[in-house]
Amino acid sequence: MIRQPHSEIREQIVAETIREVVSELRMIDVADYIAFIRMERFSTIDDLVKSAAERYLMPGTLGLGHGGDALVDWAEAPRIVLDLELKPKGATVYFALSLTAEMAGVEVNYVSFDEPDEDPDRNTDYLRIALDGSRIRRMDADLAA
Repeated sequence: MIRQPHSEIREQIVAETIREVVSELRMIDVADYIAFIRMERFSTIDDLVKSAAERYLMPGTLGLGHGGDALVDWAEAPRIVLDLELKPKGATVYFALSLTAEMAGVEVNYVSFDEPDEDPDRNTDYLRIALDGSRIRRMDADLAA
């Protein structure tokens, strides 16, 4: 895939949007991910992703895409790659989330806009605003009183 100049900033925006969700997903044992992927239980992984997202993103915003991969061998630590889709209003982001023992990473594969602008920077700004709008905001206890 040819990297576009705006890919890196979009990956940063996606990573920030799902930061808390990734923390939740990392609580799932790597052996469970390996088993679910090897047995092609992708609906179970989709349920886990949606469950991890429900406190942070509006319903239907994040889900599993076409599947995932468990990269496991004797020489390296396991790496889980999940094909995910973010669907804020007006856009769909297709990306891969890589999880290892030490880090998590996002690689945006494609972004589809319902009404794209010719200027990629405007599309990126739209994506930032749309993803921000899909987040669930928690009110501070002091503000609620």
